[in-house]
Amino acid sequence: MSKPNSAAEAKDSLLIRMGNSFTRVSQKYMPDPTIFAIALTILAFLLAMVMKRLSPAAVLGNWYAGLWELLTFAMQMAICIIGGAVVADAPVAKRAINRVASLPQNGPQAAFLVAAVTILLSYVQFGLSLAGGALLAKSIARNFRRRGVPCEYGLLVACAYLGQMTWCVGFSNSVGLSIATPGHFLESEIGLIPLNSYIFNPMNLFLAAGFIVLLPLFAYLLHPKGDNVRPIPDYALRVVEEPAGEILSEKAEKKNASVGELLNNSHAFCWIIGGMGILYVVYAFATKGFAAFDLNLLNAILIFGGLLLHGTVANYVSAFARSTSSASGIIFQFPLYAGIMGIIKYSGLVSILAGAIASISTPFTFYFWTFLSASIVNMFVPSGGGQWAVQGPIAVESVRMIAGGNVLKACQAVAYGNSWTNMCQPFWALALLGFTGLKAKDIMGYSTAIMLGAGLLFTAAVFFFPV
Repeated sequence: MSKPNSAAEAKDSLLIRMGNSFTRVSQKYMPDPTIFAIALTILAFLLAMVMKRLSPAAVLGNWYAGLWELLTFAMQMAICIIGGAVVADAPVAKRAINRVASLPQNGPQAAFLVAAVTILLSYVQFGLSLAGGALLAKSIARNFRRRGVPCEYGLLVACAYLGQMTWCVGFSNSVGLSIATPGHFLESEIGLIPLNSYIFNPMNLFLAAGFIVLLPLFAYLLHPKGDNVRPIPDYALRVVEEPAGEILSEKAEKKNASVGELLNNSHAFCWIIGGMGILYVVYAFATKGFAAFDLNLLNAILIFGGLLLHGTVANYVSAFARSTSSASGIIFQFPLYAGIMGIIKYSGLVSILAGAIASISTPFTFYFWTFLSASIVNMFVPSGGGQWAVQGPIAVESVRMIAGGNVLKACQAVAYGNSWTNMCQPFWALALLGFTGLKAKDIMGYSTAIMLGAGLLFTAAVFFFPV
């Protein structure tokens, strides 16, 4: 593989060089995210013993009491992630992606397009954004390679990762969906907050508009020129050159098929159950309006819509099985996050931590400090739902200590911070890298550069816009 010369590297922008430096450090020192979850458990355990003067047995009981409190939420989030990937894996979705991939004529246009499509998909569903963006970036790179058009594949894949930062303003945001879902773990403190209140307020709309207008342009300008374009790494070529074909149907040969195989590949069963699910979704919106939209209804749309798109139970089950690995971190780590939540909640630490945040805040700066603290916590708890379980009780308690504090804005500040630093945290990039054949070092420099630019939008939103 040819390597970029030092002159080309020297011409990289300051932001790209900073991002590459961060990537080298993270690859050398950053362990598996599970290590952070365990380390935070130990830290919370010790803080409860020291600050609340509790015995180890008492803290252990608090930890175990919280351990299984988020099983419903964990299952909801796992289905949400897998469901989005399954929809993006449907033949009709792949055909649409291939058509869109034929539009750009050069590398900067490709970066702009991947960023724009990924951001728009993230407003609908973050799993769909991750899978759809990755497939689009790979399809464009394949087309360009065959036509001899240079493009920075690492930047295209980094643009496909953007949805993990911009999803916080969309319909699948875990904080917004959680506080809108009956029975959520903070309902006794804040009640139910409809998703339309989360989505359609000035602060959130400002961010949504800023993302779709400015970030694709930023990606366009980041694309290297001329000899600075790096070739696709050898280890990614095999993945890039994979045919763009659709999912192979598992239809059985009618002549020799068993009854079971014929049933598995019958369209009727998918149409019946998929139609029932979508019919209820239409009914819910018709009778309750946008207030009907919560995490359960989103999952219903993904599951039953996916069944209709795949056409047969055999195809759907196969696609679902291929997508389950994307949720493995959620399934395993959520009990650990719930245990941390149990220590914080049942030991009384939540009041101390909330008071500490409130003590350094004014009504003007509180939401910024909440956003910033969430962005730091996200480096250790890289899951929107998991972080909300840990930081949600603290944010809700601390905003009550601020004169004129707004609970919804505090919730959104946590969601924004959690999403912002995803761009320099490779946890959610694992599925993306599997789709595209790249390594974290190939994309994190670009994603970190875009993150720093987006930080200005986040800061302006939490400081100057109401909800």
